[in-house]
Amino acid sequence: MGFKNIAFVAADSQAAREALAKLEDRYKHARPEEADVIVALGGDGFMLETLHRYIDRKIPIYGMQQGSIGFLMNSYDEEGLEERLEAADEVALHPLRMRVDTVGGERSEALAINEVSLLREARQAAKIRIRVDEVVRVDELICDGVLVATPAGSTAYNLSVNGPILPLGAGLLALTPISAFRPRRWRGALLPQSASVTFEILESAKRPVSAVADFTEVRDVAKVHVFQERNVVLTLLFHPEHNLEERIVKEQFMP
Repeated sequence: MGFKNIAFVAADSQAAREALAKLEDRYKHARPEEADVIVALGGDGFMLETLHRYIDRKIPIYGMQQGSIGFLMNSYDEEGLEERLEAADEVALHPLRMRVDTVGGERSEALAINEVSLLREARQAAKIRIRVDEVVRVDELICDGVLVATPAGSTAYNLSVNGPILPLGAGLLALTPISAFRPRRWRGALLPQSASVTFEILESAKRPVSAVADFTEVRDVAKVHVFQERNVVLTLLFHPEHNLEERIVKEQFMP
């Protein structure tokens, strides 16, 4: 790959800042705006922040674990960084695009690398109609919320609400309810990555709902449209022996 200009970025934790100082002292480095690869020091949350921050740069990002969770990170090692970058496997991710109409008539958009989630704002359960490719699949879901997850995000919030883990090459999205009350036996669906999902909020004044795309939250939504944005490509770098595909498969066999 021939990376000549490495940029280092770090989370605000003490461990990440100390690692940043050591790496910048040891290796020649550039500003993120001038680099052809970025090394991110932190946990998965910081990796998501970094991917969003530099999404327009279209350059690979290599994470090293210096946080509490590191599913998207490689292990931290100061030795042989340039050689590890050269040997790393590339993983291309396509985010979800969320388009929102609010109750007040405002419109907004955001990208999500992990998932787009709809969540009730008040004490009463939400009522949500779900359309897939313009066909009504669930006329009235009574729930705490519902989400659409990418394969990379399927091991995050999606897994914690009993959604399926999706291998990267499966070409699927996970549609997963959060604490569904009705239909009582509906546990979600696997959708092709080409699917377009529309959520319509029923009784929105009485049962307000917010929509969240990774870090972007829009409150009091009336309609949310979600689809995979194939025109946006994010590139992550992983150790060959611990690539993201292997981590996702391994997660399915964890006790």
